[in-house]
Amino acid sequence: MSTRRLGERILSARPQTVSTLTGHQLCWHKLGRDGSGKCDAFYTGEAHHHVIGVLYAIDQQEQPLLDQFEGVGAGYEVATVTLVLPSGEQQQAFTYRATHIDPTVLPFSWYKAHVLQGAREHHLPTAYIAQLESVDAIDDSDRPRHTRELLIYR
Repeated sequence: MSTRRLGERILSARPQTVSTLTGHQLCWHKLGRDGSGKCDAFYTGEAHHHVIGVLYAIDQQEQPLLDQFEGVGAGYEVATVTLVLPSGEQQQAFTYRATHIDPTVLPFSWYKAHVLQGAREHHLPTAYIAQLESVDAIDDSDRPRHTRELLIYR
């Protein structure tokens, strides 16, 4: 959700609006290449489950690069979803759905910080941010990576 983080990967990325994905829960169970947990909008089909996030526009020619960053074919797959916009209108978009799931993994603290940065930046609901803050995270033993990941906010 962090505009800076996505912008470092995809130069054309521009936030459009906050949006809601119903029938999904935000889980941190995607097994990352680094062994930690990453976010997944996990399909439940339950109407009371929802994920709040940010809809971005990107140049289509940059999607393969984003796919590579996100790990398509190595933990994520591209999925088309229907988002609900603040106006109540629906919008088709693509997202990344986890294919490598481990419910025991936890996110690194720097990864959780990226998610929280984006949530605050885009003024997600206070209660939703509190849910994100309540997620347990672990320290990354690779301290240079931890530092490098958070440098974009300085």
